[in-house]
Amino acid sequence: MKKLKQFALLTVVLIYGISLTSFGQQSKPWVVPANFKTMANPVKSDDASILAGKDLFNKNCIACHGKTGIGDGPKSKGLKTPVSSFLAADVQKQTDGELFYKSKSGRGDMPKYEGKIDDTGLWQTVNYIRSLKK
Repeated sequence: MKKLKQFALLTVVLIYGISLTSFGQQSKPWVVPANFKTMANPVKSDDASILAGKDLFNKNCIACHGKTGIGDGPKSKGLKTPVSSFLAADVQKQTDGELFYKSKSGRGDMPKYEGKIDDTGLWQTVNYIRSLKK
């Protein structure tokens, strides 16, 4: 009986430790290199670029970020980390370059779009994300 209790305790401690490790890794700040933070969006935010960005968003982002960008897409519930709402103040205060970098490089559950969407398309998607706050 004593060995069973020890095994149960060890299992609980192990599971708890794994969950803390996983949570800790996902909650680390997403560090964006300084050159991206200050990078200006070279694609003018006009009706055409916003429409192109919306098309790319609908093809690539809607499953997790949802139709309105609030993070309630059908895949969002199955992810290890919460999906950001593009309408949230902490997302909207990020520079265009930060949003571009995060889309391009990915992290954890957020896919890397480098090589899948060209830079112009990523900038257009940033323009669309910006339009969601209106």
